[in-house]
Amino acid sequence: MAAIERPNILVLMSDQHNAGVMGCAGDPVARTPNLDRLAAEGVRFSDAYCPAPLCVPSRMSFMTSRTPSRNRVWNNRHVLSSAIPTWTHHLGAAGYETALIGRMHFVGPDQRHGFELRPLGEFSAGHPGNTWTGGQAWQHYSDKSTGQNRTAAETAGTGYSLYQWFDEQGAGSTCEYIRGKAGGSGDGRPFAAVAGFLLPHCTFICPKALFDYYYERVEVPAASEDAPPAVNRYRRFRGLTDPELPAERVRIARAAYYGMCEFFDSQVGRVLDCLDETGLAGNTLVVYCSDHGEQAGEHGCWWKSTYYQGSAGVPLLARLPGTVPGGRVSGAVCNLMDLGPTLCEAAGAGPMRAVDGRSLWRALRGEHPADRVEETFSEFVDGRTGESDHPCLPSRMIRSGKWKLWVHEDEDRLPPVLFDLEADPAEMSDLGSDEAHASVREKLLARLREGWDPELTRSETLRLDRDAAALGAWGRAVRPDCADALPVPEEDVERGIVLL
Repeated sequence: MAAIERPNILVLMSDQHNAGVMGCAGDPVARTPNLDRLAAEGVRFSDAYCPAPLCVPSRMSFMTSRTPSRNRVWNNRHVLSSAIPTWTHHLGAAGYETALIGRMHFVGPDQRHGFELRPLGEFSAGHPGNTWTGGQAWQHYSDKSTGQNRTAAETAGTGYSLYQWFDEQGAGSTCEYIRGKAGGSGDGRPFAAVAGFLLPHCTFICPKALFDYYYERVEVPAASEDAPPAVNRYRRFRGLTDPELPAERVRIARAAYYGMCEFFDSQVGRVLDCLDETGLAGNTLVVYCSDHGEQAGEHGCWWKSTYYQGSAGVPLLARLPGTVPGGRVSGAVCNLMDLGPTLCEAAGAGPMRAVDGRSLWRALRGEHPADRVEETFSEFVDGRTGESDHPCLPSRMIRSGKWKLWVHEDEDRLPPVLFDLEADPAEMSDLGSDEAHASVREKLLARLREGWDPELTRSETLRLDRDAAALGAWGRAVRPDCADALPVPEEDVERGIVLL
C-alpha cells in the first residue's frame, strides 16, 4: 500500500478539557490557535462524548472500544485485564510501531496494553498503592487540589506547576520521537503513537501573564435555578454548597483554567510544527481528544462525573491532508470508543471484533453514511465503598439525536434527567419529569437499559474495590519497581506559584 494508504497516526490526548473552551468551538475568549489550526485543516466533531466522565474508565474504553461495563472498569482504582485486546494490539499486528508518550493512566503492572514503546512514562505508572517515585510532589499546595472536592475549586493561582513541566516534557519527547521516525528509525514501519498530556487537569495554576489576560474576560456562569436532584446531590457531596462558592473564587479558578488550556495549546503547537519541519505532516493522521471534560463552574459544578456537556462532552479533531477535507464541523454523535475502529480502518488493520465503538473513518472523509445511528452512551459509578452518605450509585447516559437522558440506578429517588439539546443547548431546562415528554423519556429509558445491569455494576464495583484495597496494601508494603514510571523531579521544578 502507498504511504497515504497506511498513514502514520498521532493521537494527542489531554486530560479534562471542556470541549467548548476552544476558539474553533465558538468560545470568544479562549486563545487556542493550534487546536483551531487542526480544526481548520481537518474536521471537528461537535457532538463527541466520553465513555465515562472519569479518567481511568474513559481511557480504558478508549483503548479497548468497549464500554466500562464490558471492561469491568468503573473507577480510577480498577485494573484493565491484559487479556482484552486494544486498538494498539491490532495496529501492532498489522505492522505498525506503536508508542505511548506520557499520560494514559493505566492501573496495575501492565503499563503498555499493546504499546510496543514508551519513550516517556508518567508519574502514576506502577502497581496500585505504590507512591510516586523521585522527589516530593505537591510542595506548594495540597494534593486534594487535584481531586473532586471544595479544596480543588478553591486552590487556584499563578505560576509554573508540575503538570506544566510534565506537558513540556511530553511535547519535547513527542517531537524527539517524530524526528527519529523522519530519520528512518523503526525499520520503515508506519507509526501509531499517543502523546498523553496532563493539562488542563486541576490544580488550577497557570502562568501569570495568561491568568491576567483571562481574569477580566471570563464569565462567571449562572447556576441552574432548578437543577435536577442528581446534580444537587453531586454538588452537596463534593462540598460545593453550604456555602456556595463566591463569584470571585469562581472567576479566579476559571481564569486559571482558561490559562491552562492556552498553555496546553502551545504544546500542541510544538508538535504540529515538528510534523511540518520533518515533512511528516502530509501523511500523518493527527487526532486530538480529551478523556472527559471540565465543568469549570458551569451549572455550579466543577471537574467531571456528571453528564452535562461540559463533563461528558469531549473535544475531537482530526486531520489528514488529502483524505480528510478541511474546515468541516461534523454533527455525528460519537464517542472515544469509536476511535479504535476508526484508526484500524485508517491503517488497513482489519476490524476490531466484539467492540462497542463504530468507525468514524467515512465521516472523517466527509461522507454521510445513511445507516449510521446518531446514538451513544456513557456510564459511571459514583461514590466509594464504605461511604454511607454517598454509596456506590451506578448511572448511565444516552445521547440519541437531539435528546440526552441520564438516570441513576435509584430513579425513584433521583428521577431521570432529560434535555432537548436543540432547543436547550445550555441544558438549563430538565424535562425528565415533564409529562409532556413522557413518551420520549420512556423510549430512551428502555434503550438505555439494554445491556446495562446496574445491580451487577454495583456488586462488581464493590468486589473490585475490595480487590484494589488488597492490591494497594501489597503495593505500599513492597513498592515494586516499574520501568515505565516517570520519577517526580528531585529538584522543585515548580516556581513562582501564588495562590489567590
